[in-house]
Amino acid sequence: MAEAEGPEGAEDRKPASDEAHSAFSPPPGTEPEFAGDEQPTSEFTVPEGLPLPQEEPAGAEGSAFAPPSTYSAQHSPPAYVSGSGFPVSWMTESPWQDRMRTMLRMPVDVRPVPEPVQKPAETGPAVGRVLDLTLRIGELMLAGGEGAEDVEAAMFAVARSYGLDRCEPTVTFTMLSITHHPSLVGDPVSANRTVRRRGTDYTRLAAVYRLVADISTPEVDVSLEEAYRRLAEIRRNRHPYPTWVLTAAAGLLAGAASILVGGGVLVFFAAAIGAMLGDRLAWLCAGRGLPEFYQFVVAAMPPAAFGVALKLLAIEDIQASAVITGGLFALLPGRALVAAVQDGLTGFYITASARLLEVMYLFIGIIMGVLVVLYLGLQLGAAPRPEEVLQITQRPLVQIAASMVLVFTFAILLQQERSTVWIVTLNGGVAWATFGALHYAGGIPPVPSTAIAAGLVGLFGQLCSRYRSASALPYVTAAIGPLLPGSATYYGLLLIAENQLNKGLGSLTNAAAIALAIAIGVNLGAETSRLFMRIPQAASAARRRAAAKRTRGF
Repeated sequence: MAEAEGPEGAEDRKPASDEAHSAFSPPPGTEPEFAGDEQPTSEFTVPEGLPLPQEEPAGAEGSAFAPPSTYSAQHSPPAYVSGSGFPVSWMTESPWQDRMRTMLRMPVDVRPVPEPVQKPAETGPAVGRVLDLTLRIGELMLAGGEGAEDVEAAMFAVARSYGLDRCEPTVTFTMLSITHHPSLVGDPVSANRTVRRRGTDYTRLAAVYRLVADISTPEVDVSLEEAYRRLAEIRRNRHPYPTWVLTAAAGLLAGAASILVGGGVLVFFAAAIGAMLGDRLAWLCAGRGLPEFYQFVVAAMPPAAFGVALKLLAIEDIQASAVITGGLFALLPGRALVAAVQDGLTGFYITASARLLEVMYLFIGIIMGVLVVLYLGLQLGAAPRPEEVLQITQRPLVQIAASMVLVFTFAILLQQERSTVWIVTLNGGVAWATFGALHYAGGIPPVPSTAIAAGLVGLFGQLCSRYRSASALPYVTAAIGPLLPGSATYYGLLLIAENQLNKGLGSLTNAAAIALAIAIGVNLGAETSRLFMRIPQAASAARRRAAAKRTRGF
């Protein structure tokens, strides 16, 4: 027996290959000298002289000397619980927008670290390519008019899905950046991208949302190569509507808006032709590389010229002001205004300031184009009547139909998918019916009536977007078209042209108040929709925001 226990016996017990070695296997010649079931003393062993602990009922607090309980993977807890006390499994029950937005609002040290959705290679995720893909997706979304918070949520979702957990995206009006921290001691990796071109194409925006949703879904395998291929296809895809359809839609929009403010058949055709001519001139200026400010100046002139021409012809029962008002509806930058106010309310003040500055420049361009034509009309003897702008004939059925046509054509101008055009058209009809019931029938002032109607637009649009896991812009932006302050804007411009500056500026201020009421109402309706959806840790996130506010020196 002594010889069997010698070195040769130890050699016989060696594993056949190095792969069978365990990190905890004792090296040859250092086997423990206990035999049978005898085990070495453990720090959890009850000291000699103390009674053994009695078996305690389930749920009771164990003894300090009791052996630790263990469990297998099948009996592991259902989810990791962070320091704030919510299970990560809840994070999979909401759309990716809400999950990522919730984690972005959480402190970095308490964010959960789930398994990556898209499994990286054995060597780890390709950090450079993942960051580049993230920036390219964010660029398409920001250029399409999406809010800064939603762009950050999408970038955060893509980075986490490919295994980059410690990432911090940052979005401004013209710059996207993202930083990845590989470890607490490793050097961070940063990348940025500049957004130089902007274009309204909600079909492309919807395709980007579908790509982000597939990347964030565990059941869908999207490799980096596949994601790049789909992103290239999204960039190459043509707009869903040809140019002549967009021009006709601009004319129908202006004509429907003129009917909305009391115009007739002749006014409809005059506003439509003026808007189509202005659209073609704007396209010509864009092709020559002129800035967008001058494009709006040129586009505002033809509708105003048609209105002045009708006034010079002195045709009875013709509201020339409705022609100009219809043209203004087709030009007012409602999309940029809603995005600007949304960024401001969600804390992206730099981006909100830049967007509001953009809205102001475009609005000034419209004012300049209309005022030049109105001034020339006054010199030719076309004396306008400011009071007729406010004398809008109440025709509920005709106005509801006109508002729906306006929203339908607005959706086409925004390059929306055909499946969303009908939904947003109904949403806009409901918004105008609500405004008419509150303002005309109920006698409520226009600003609160507009805010309530816009709140319904935001509520229904957000619910539709969450149902389809898509962006809310295609369901909201066109629906606010009938609520835009076209009449108040034209009334103010008319008073300024007649050298009544105080009254004119007061009317323009009223138009600005209505525009802000639209934007705030849409955002408030979107936030109200969260009451109907289960969003993880919404209450604790709100408490943290309140606590952060209390630490700002107050």
